[in-house]
Amino acid sequence: MKSIKVNAERTYEVQIDTEWLPAFTKLVQGRPRVGIIHSEGKLPGISQIPSLDSEVHYFPIPDGEAGKSLETIKQVWNWLGSTGFTRSDLIVGIGGGTVTDLAGFAAATWLRGIDWVAVPTTIAGSVDAAVGGKTGINSDFGKNLIGSFHSPIAVIVDLQWFSTLSDRDFSAGLAEVVKCGFIASPEILDLLEGKSLIDIRADQKLLSKLIELSVQTKASVVSADFKESFEREVLNYGHTLGHAIEKHSNFDLRHGEAISIGLVFAANLSQRLLGLDPAVVARHRLLLTNLNLPTTYSASAWAELRALMGIDKKTRGAQLRFVGLSGTARTHRIEGPSEDDLAAAYEKVSS
Repeated sequence: MKSIKVNAERTYEVQIDTEWLPAFTKLVQGRPRVGIIHSEGKLPGISQIPSLDSEVHYFPIPDGEAGKSLETIKQVWNWLGSTGFTRSDLIVGIGGGTVTDLAGFAAATWLRGIDWVAVPTTIAGSVDAAVGGKTGINSDFGKNLIGSFHSPIAVIVDLQWFSTLSDRDFSAGLAEVVKCGFIASPEILDLLEGKSLIDIRADQKLLSKLIELSVQTKASVVSADFKESFEREVLNYGHTLGHAIEKHSNFDLRHGEAISIGLVFAANLSQRLLGLDPAVVARHRLLLTNLNLPTTYSASAWAELRALMGIDKKTRGAQLRFVGLSGTARTHRIEGPSEDDLAAAYEKVSS
């Protein structure tokens, strides 16, 4: 087992292994009640969960981004109230990023904060959503605009679950791995060089190393900056346009698919404004394409995407802010780029 420590408002560990039940059982022992939030119709490993001394309750939520809504969180709050959850109890989110985001937000807001555990079952959830203590739901105006910082007491990553993912979901999760490579961990990029999606799915040792390096990247950033000054903002590389594309597509695109396009956009913007080497820009597109990820979006969508970016969490007043690169693992803040620069960078990802 590999254990990576995160220092935030509390210190906790991300445990990476191929056997989640022992760690899970140990964490829930002694809790009067355990509330397990999971995706509707699928709870990986439910048949394996042993009988516990705790009173265990299960709460399914709609699959995908539809689950991160005000309606859903209200239902969760009512469920916590009707089952009598107190500060001695524990919430567990078992599933993808939607599940862990919402479970963490429920824990953050119930009784002003109770303990929770993240058990991500997707690559995206394991390297991004479940690590770092960002919790939240979507609003009608954009993704993750309602939320709170509230760290879990532990994150349990079981690599075996990734074999159950579709190629599309597996691929989408790798977009966040690529992001970690460009902002902080060039070793990730070297490991991905020349690799296809099939290659990575077939190589458990390689996949384990990619997950480990990505989690280490996020843990290091979060430990240095829990509440998101610029140090933590680097994790949003590619996300300003990516989140806008998710919203514009009505979440038909996976998070990682939208972020993939956002990464190529951010690289092109960085070439214009920070002098990023065109070879590094080309490397973005090549690595992502090799992983079956999209790198273009509709040219006609630009006006709507530009408006959606205006309510991004990094925006200050009317000024857009982006994370950019002057080189691999050399991050900078781009503040108030001109409309011409934005449009020119988007043209490079237009289809």
